[in-house]
Amino acid sequence: MGLIRNLILGGVAAVAMAMPVIAAEKAIIILDASGSMWAQVDGKARITIARETLATVLKGVPDDLELGFMAYGHREKGNCDDIEMMVEPAAGTAAAILKAADGITPKGKTPLSAAVRMAADDLKFTEEKATVILITDGLETCNVDPCALGNDLESQGVDFTVDVVGFGLTEEEGKQVACLADNTGGQYFSAQDGDSLVKALAQTVAETAKPAPAPEPKPAPVEDEFNLIPTATLSEGGPDIVDDKVDLVWEIYKAKADGTQGEYVTTSYGSTYKVNLDPGEYLISAGEGSAKATMPVTIKAGKVSKPHFVINGAILKVHPRPSEGADVDKDATVTIAWPNDETTFYGEITTVVPAGEVTLNVSIGAAKVSETFTATAGDTIDKDVIVGSGIGSFQSEYVEGQAVDDDIFLEVFEAKKALDGSRKSVTNGYGGNQTFDLPQGDYVVDYTLDGTKGEVPFSIKTGERTDVTLVLDAGVVAFTTPGDDYIEVLGAKKDIKGNRESFDYGYGPAFETTLKAGDYVIKSLDKETPLTVPAGERTEITLK
Repeated sequence: MGLIRNLILGGVAAVAMAMPVIAAEKAIIILDASGSMWAQVDGKARITIARETLATVLKGVPDDLELGFMAYGHREKGNCDDIEMMVEPAAGTAAAILKAADGITPKGKTPLSAAVRMAADDLKFTEEKATVILITDGLETCNVDPCALGNDLESQGVDFTVDVVGFGLTEEEGKQVACLADNTGGQYFSAQDGDSLVKALAQTVAETAKPAPAPEPKPAPVEDEFNLIPTATLSEGGPDIVDDKVDLVWEIYKAKADGTQGEYVTTSYGSTYKVNLDPGEYLISAGEGSAKATMPVTIKAGKVSKPHFVINGAILKVHPRPSEGADVDKDATVTIAWPNDETTFYGEITTVVPAGEVTLNVSIGAAKVSETFTATAGDTIDKDVIVGSGIGSFQSEYVEGQAVDDDIFLEVFEAKKALDGSRKSVTNGYGGNQTFDLPQGDYVVDYTLDGTKGEVPFSIKTGERTDVTLVLDAGVVAFTTPGDDYIEVLGAKKDIKGNRESFDYGYGPAFETTLKAGDYVIKSLDKETPLTVPAGERTEITLK
């Protein structure tokens, strides 16, 4: 176990040691704060090791490095949208990052792909050089393919790189996140093989610490230097795709003797493509996702091959907006589906879809809209998608003006009840101050904090913000017992059958709960003790 811990520390430190290479650029560290970060190494939680490592590593960060810090899974259980930029990239942020890391409480899921996407957007990766350093102890749990994301970011970025640090992942698990680094030209650091990891990182640091030599100007290549110059079009007889009209993916494999796909050769991106290949038989594809064409190509010595690919697809541009005239929502989820396949993007997109029936699903928070249409090969389909959402903002208070800073649970339901009296759940989350994107309509928000429960109705209008204050009219009670005694909080009044309502329970020697103002009975140590809870105050009771 000591070896694993040292490897984890070494992996994180190695990434930070490589930071001087990007001293003139911007970078964001993403820390996995999912529930699994409570797992222990030599009796110490992984989150604690991560905090201590950051404290050591950040001492050596160059002053001019604009460094940011993001975390996911630290505020809500089961929420794939629980991603927070805790420190925006700026010079001299080491102290702020350490403070943010110290305040993290792991509890949620692992939306690592969405976090990397958000960090890339924040760094304006399509306009500027950018680096993201992902530290994760688990795999993606929110149904997004990190390998596909890596390809997408690499194709769009100016000079974008993701470095990934794995906390005790198996070799197979490591492959599932290593592709995020591989596909963006970054590095994956594994904590499974101590000797090879140390040697590899030592070599990497030594190389990256060297100042980059000034690039020598290269003469413009002449056509004869390439023996494969393919072209592509969206439809039969249509114009060639040129001038970065769409970012095609070119994949090349060697062909086996029976003509089937063999060894992988290379992948490239761009509207046009030129490459020099060894003579032989190949299988080459051009396109994006399911909208692609594949054909066999023979490369002969001294000859230039110019195959032409008909993708049979259309260009689709989507601009997701919460309401008419609103700005594009960069966090909107855009899922494009066609028979037997689908893919997911975020924010404003331009992509290629296969000709035929296409279903477009766009969501902003809990607000969703769906549309099915027919794509014709060669067309450009440009859609402003109005999701029809508003914002519900919830502030929890013990009493008016006294904010709740605990993990109060909020769940939003549709106001309308079914025949059995139940309501449809829309969304939920933890925290005293929460914001949800919701479709227009009437709702009820339920709140639960220890033994305190209640509900408040509210309405949402498209394009508007609704502020809702949840006044709990509650106080906090702290119990102390001689040992691990059972403590139960009961209502002071008995019902017609002589039973009391149970509000909360726990075990000593220290137990704390939140209760609405009023009278209760405490059952503990084979005794019943009366209790009055005042709103907005803390009451401390020692049970003897």
